[in-house]
Amino acid sequence: MSVYVGIDVHRKRSQVAVVTGDGTVELNKNVVNGSEPMLRLIGDLPPGTPVAFEAAFGWGWLAALLEDYGFEAHLVHPLRCKAIASARLKNDKVDAATLAQLLRADLLPEAWIAPPAVRQLRALLRHRAGLVRLGTQQRNRIHAVVADFGFDRSGSYLSGPGRGWLAGLELPPVSREVVADCLAVIDGLAPVIDRIDGELRQHAKADPRVKTLTTLPGVGQFTALVMLAEIGDISRFPSARKLASWAGLTPTVRGSDRTVRHGHISKQGSAWLRWVLNQAAQTAKRSPDFAATYSAIAKRRGKKIATIAISRKLLTRAWHLLDDMQATNTNEPPRRP
Repeated sequence: MSVYVGIDVHRKRSQVAVVTGDGTVELNKNVVNGSEPMLRLIGDLPPGTPVAFEAAFGWGWLAALLEDYGFEAHLVHPLRCKAIASARLKNDKVDAATLAQLLRADLLPEAWIAPPAVRQLRALLRHRAGLVRLGTQQRNRIHAVVADFGFDRSGSYLSGPGRGWLAGLELPPVSREVVADCLAVIDGLAPVIDRIDGELRQHAKADPRVKTLTTLPGVGQFTALVMLAEIGDISRFPSARKLASWAGLTPTVRGSDRTVRHGHISKQGSAWLRWVLNQAAQTAKRSPDFAATYSAIAKRRGKKIATIAISRKLLTRAWHLLDDMQATNTNEPPRRP
């Protein structure tokens, strides 16, 4: 008899529910997170047993465990799992059992489980972005401390002359200490970021899709790698419109009877993908390919909306480039929705 498993994953413990084919809850138990405790509960189930779990904090270990032991893993989209979000009675037991019941009824809103290599690339790219942001925070802190005493210079504060200028300022002891600490953090981050950049260059050199995406205006190696890591398998998206919708770059729609209202972009999907596309759009909007479109939209709707429009156009072109590459590699005709 077939069974279905729902797991409500948390940081330290998880709730595991096992439901039979007729909807009977056979098991609903709370366990400590880890391979051994989890396998004690579900390890005897037949290979290929479907298991559903939400995309909550720290789900990677569970996905790897299920795949290693032959289970059929289903990652649930938390925002779309209305049965849990709108339940009147909500606790871990109910959530786990509801996941199993939705899986049994084939009503589960699923998210894509990226392969381990893609998840590792995402982690490396996000780590680099976090370090760069940390360095930017330190530079902004230095500017704020110096400006608080009425000092400023047109050039960089971190160049040789800039550091000499900082050292010559008459600052109180605590402010001087803050500036010195910020400079130390910036200097410590530089070799780490350089090492990661070297690793990312190797990734870019090994993936021909990166070279293809860098033909787009404003797209460099880092942006291309983020796009590939966040999008994953391009065949998941049957059209460029579907990809734009997944990335949260399409407007929300509220319709009733003959009244339809279009709002701001949904901002669902990968925030990292929207971020790099917005950065690329800052350059692309000045390129010959997009300058006229950007100017026309900016006059009607404003610069911010025009920049978002260029971001979506970049993503649309990226879909066509990647789809054409995949069609070439598989000897299939490219999709032209």
